[in-house]
Amino acid sequence: MDVLELSRELVRFDTVNPPGDERACAEHLGRLLEEAGFEVRSFEFASGRTSLVARLGGSSDRSPLCFAGHIDTVPLGAAPWSHDPFLGEVADGRLYGRGSSDMKSGVAAFVIAAHRLAGRLRASPGLVLVIVAGEETGCDGSRHLAALSGALGEAGAIVIAEPTGNYPFVGHKGALWLHARASGVTAHGSMPERGVNAIYKGARAVGKLERFAFDAEPHPVLGSPTLNVGTISGGLNINSVPDGVTVGIDIRTIPDLKHEDLLERLTEYLGEEVTLAPIVDVRGVWTDPSHPWMEEIFELATPIVGTRPVVRGAPYFTDASALTPAYGGPPTVILGPGEMELAHQTDEYCRVDRLEQAVELYVEIARRWCGI
Repeated sequence: MDVLELSRELVRFDTVNPPGDERACAEHLGRLLEEAGFEVRSFEFASGRTSLVARLGGSSDRSPLCFAGHIDTVPLGAAPWSHDPFLGEVADGRLYGRGSSDMKSGVAAFVIAAHRLAGRLRASPGLVLVIVAGEETGCDGSRHLAALSGALGEAGAIVIAEPTGNYPFVGHKGALWLHARASGVTAHGSMPERGVNAIYKGARAVGKLERFAFDAEPHPVLGSPTLNVGTISGGLNINSVPDGVTVGIDIRTIPDLKHEDLLERLTEYLGEEVTLAPIVDVRGVWTDPSHPWMEEIFELATPIVGTRPVVRGAPYFTDASALTPAYGGPPTVILGPGEMELAHQTDEYCRVDRLEQAVELYVEIARRWCGI
């Protein structure tokens, strides 16, 4: 099998989320893995929202190695694309298309690596491949699998194939997305004294949020938590007093910052004019870079990176938020062929040379883990 061709095939599946319809793409990957001898199970958290768990091997005392990734993508955006986002065009050493970097190329690479090793896995700890729907809207597929008894099985280490340019990251920030809602009383716009303006309440909350201080010690690699007000909506029409407003808040957290404590603090800080409701709650992940397996990953990545990797983390969240705790907290590396800076961008692409690099790296990581 060819990793470029499989990446192109995956890009051609329209899995934009929302609305999300990953079933056909998941079934295609499932057939390829079954042909290689993997036992494949599919799970749906909603109609068409299909995730896979594929296993091969597991005949030793060591837990399998897990490769994981998602097959949904974000929407295309309003700007025109110079390359068809669902064609999988290759030009100037780049594979273009929505999901080419984030992260269908990563999924293709570990599926190809698994194919290459399949004949030697049965008498080894083996591999478990977790391919999920719905990551982009808050790790819906991986959280669904984590909640299903026995769905995930065991894993002794995890490779998350998100875009890093094949540079190993040892952790990532978490995300707490909130809706702050305020209520008012509607009235005619010429008689505002008869109503209660919800947008004024929301505006006061936004002003407070701009001044909010986390008072948290920065993480030595991931830095400080951040807060951004991303949306605000409300009102009936221009000549009515608005009786409702919703403010969208995007908070990125560091691993030691407990989301429940932060939510409690924000609720007190904003006061009674608004109520807070979480819409995405995914935790940060961090693996000690001195862990022996992580040291091995750094060693294996050195020829690709050109020098021994330094300790880095990702600003985005990944399915590790759900999978790492579900597997009992094994060491987790974020490592994939896509370009982090191109995720969610117009004219998203993945460098073609990164694809085979990733396959070779995944093969060697799996080969060492499985002792084959």
